[in-house]
Amino acid sequence: MSLASGQQRVTVRVPATSANLGVGFDVLGLALDLDASFNFEPASTLSISGCDERFCNEDNLVWRSYCAACQELGVEARPLKIEENSPIPPSGGLGSSSTCVVAGIAAAQVLAGRELDRPLALNLATKIEGHPDNVAPAVMGGLVSSYIDDGSVHTTRWPVASNLRFVCLAPPYRVLTADARMTLPSMVPMSTVSWQVGRCLSMVSALASGNADAIAACCHDRIHEPYRSPLIRDYDLLQEVTLSAGAATFLISGSGATMLAICDSDEKAEKVAQAASEALDGLWVRIMRANERGVSTHVERGA
Repeated sequence: MSLASGQQRVTVRVPATSANLGVGFDVLGLALDLDASFNFEPASTLSISGCDERFCNEDNLVWRSYCAACQELGVEARPLKIEENSPIPPSGGLGSSSTCVVAGIAAAQVLAGRELDRPLALNLATKIEGHPDNVAPAVMGGLVSSYIDDGSVHTTRWPVASNLRFVCLAPPYRVLTADARMTLPSMVPMSTVSWQVGRCLSMVSALASGNADAIAACCHDRIHEPYRSPLIRDYDLLQEVTLSAGAATFLISGSGATMLAICDSDEKAEKVAQAASEALDGLWVRIMRANERGVSTHVERGA
């Protein structure tokens, strides 16, 4: 059915993301080339499809983010028909909630007749999510380092070397972010801080240059992965399998349960993906590149 005259259908595409990247706890985030897409169309009443039935109502995160953005923009939040299509696995760790937040905010801007304002979208998304580590790469694309100062999000972005591949491994179970947070120590020694900071900076350089040896040397976290890995029952198995197959490093994506093996060629990535698939039944495996674009929008106008 064609759109009525003057009516708009907005499609928003938001990339999956991986937070922390081992040594960049609550600081680094990476956009991946797996997009969730969301269609928005003005309607007489709110209608949501493509997600779990319990979220097809006003508690839906896309809708709530859209409404929050409308309030920020000073425009009325009108009813919408929202269609969600997300290939991101439900096990957690690839920024599925961030895609919903960013999509709702981007749609509000475009439906209000404005250009996509990425800094505004990022600040609002961070307010909704509570932290920028996933929403920053979802908005900006590439490799992003973020911090908050006086309520504003500050980001630095780097393109990721084209030779790097990210083998994403999602098991058929979840790790709740709240549970993962509860495992963390309340304090860490000063020696751990200096260990982490030096390696975080090296990790940024290695991902930008594509140096697999440097990635292997620096990506050894001491702040969160030793405490979170026991929550993922197949972590030890998959770590051994992927590193033996040629991965430069193996890490937890976000707070899990998704894990990430980083490789410096298609050949190595294929070998790692095959080894992981053979090691664990029911494992969701996908080889990805970095997404350099971030959130994107497309407007279809009625005749």
